[in-house]
Order: sequence, then structure tokens, then C-alpha cells
Amino acid sequence: MIELINTTKSFQNICAVKDVSATISDGMIFGLVGSNGAGKSTLLRLIAGILKPESGTITLDGTPVFEHPEAKYKLCFLSDTTTFFSNATAETMCRYYQLNYPEFNREYFLKLTEKFGIPVKQKLQTFSKGRKKQVSLLLGLCTGTKYLLCDETFDGLDPVMRQTIKSLFAAELTKRDFTPIISSHNLRELEDICDTVGLIHDGKLLFAKDLDTMKCNINKIQCVIPNHAKEEELLSQLSILQYERSGSLLTITARGSRDEILTCTLEKEPLFAEVLPLSLEEIFISETEVAGYDFKDFLQ
Repeated sequence: MIELINTTKSFQNICAVKDVSATISDGMIFGLVGSNGAGKSTLLRLIAGILKPESGTITLDGTPVFEHPEAKYKLCFLSDTTTFFSNATAETMCRYYQLNYPEFNREYFLKLTEKFGIPVKQKLQTFSKGRKKQVSLLLGLCTGTKYLLCDETFDGLDPVMRQTIKSLFAAELTKRDFTPIISSHNLRELEDICDTVGLIHDGKLLFAKDLDTMKCNINKIQCVIPNHAKEEELLSQLSILQYERSGSLLTITARGSRDEILTCTLEKEPLFAEVLPLSLEEIFISETEVAGYDFKDFLQ
């Protein structure tokens, strides 16, 4: 378990992380989302023990991470900028990772590079940005560390490769004690893989919540209600976060359980009514509004 308590970090006159407290449980995929400059990279570097917080504490399984090798052995940090040794190949980096991570699985790495069509003897400096990112992620996955911190994980990857990497993350969860932390400025990259997502803005962690729990309290429904008076009655009864109309079709996002919202809608004798899956963006809109923020200010 990773625990942050009142963690703060500044650079000269800029406070990059402001009094952040959070608990990241084991065996889950934690997503950290926020706009560029929100503080995601700084927070990950604090968790990795690369940076020292000015105040507050960060522990991995109860051990402070900064200047404690026994804690750092449990994690691998992948920067948003993939950097390798000059003239290094994937094979060179594999040997380097073996020296630094006792649990590094060389056979698995070579198997994955072959599967991905990555030439292990070719200099990495000749690779495209996306191919370099693939090598970095495969190295991180093969370290065997309990925690894998990935900054802008999917940046530079094509859609097919993004889904492939997500599948590898999911497979690792079933095989060993594994807790990846993934940061991104794109909500859509996280909603189909993360168990818990935290929103960071201006250095503050506004919230970190379980997605399934949030989805239980917010629902979206589409309906067609021919009686205008009953339609207005429905709109007044529901705790509406947003709604839109397309002809006679009404789409409503509201607080409340699925059964409550559906029952209330059916009482208005609709010609059609259907509860729809809720996107992560719609969930975040509601949560940030409760916190008194405008979600549109966060992610552009």
C-alpha cells in the first residue's frame, strides 16, 4: 500500500504539489489524471523517492520511500520522456535492468520484444517515439516490481498498441502482486483500465475514488415522454447534473441509483426508456461540480 499524508513540494516560488493525502491500495490500477502542469509528474517522482517532499510523508508498505532502498526496490518509475543510454539497444537496456532489479524477467522481455517485432540489437536512438515507448513499458513490466509508476503511459502509442499494453497490465495483475499507477491528461485513456482514479489540479488532489462506487451514484437515461407536463415533472424530480434534447429524445445524467431513476422515469409513461453506460468524463463532471470546480478548466 502506498500512503501519502499532507505531502507538499515546491520549486522556487511554485508549489507543484499542495498538501496531498491519498491511499493507493494493493492489486489495483490507479489512474492519475490532470491537465499538463497540474502536478502529475512531480507527484509520481515524490512517490518514487526521486524528489523529497518539503513536508508530509510518503510510505510504501509502511516504509518511507525517500533514501530507503528497501522501499525503492519495490517500485519502477517510467518517465514521460523515454531516455536510454547513448548507442544502447533493447538488449543493452535489458542487461542494465537485470543488474538493478533482482526480479527482472529476461526471458519474458525477449519474448515480448519478439512478439512486438522489436529488434533487440538495433540502436534505440534509431527508433520512433512510439517504439521507444514500447521498449520502456516492456522493461518496466518485466522488472517484477510490486509498484510500476508510469508517467503519460500511452503518449506516442497508436490505438492498437495502447490496447495491447493495457492487456499486458491486466494480465500482470492476475499473475503476481502488482499495483500500477498510470498518469495521463486524457480521461479516455484511463476509463477502461483503472479501478480507482484521482483528479489533480493546480497541485491539489481533488479526489481519488473507486470508479464502480461512483458509477452506482450517478446514472444516465434516455427517454421519450410524449406528455410535456410529465416530462417537466420528471426534470423537476430528478437530481439532474446535465441533460440534452434531440427532437423528442431526452438524455439525462442524474444523481441517484439506477433503479430510482428508472422507476421515476417509467412513472411518466414514456414511449421509450433506457439506462445508458456512464463515461468517466460524466462522472468527473459531477464530482468536480460538488467540489465547487468547473471540470472544463481541467482537461482541454
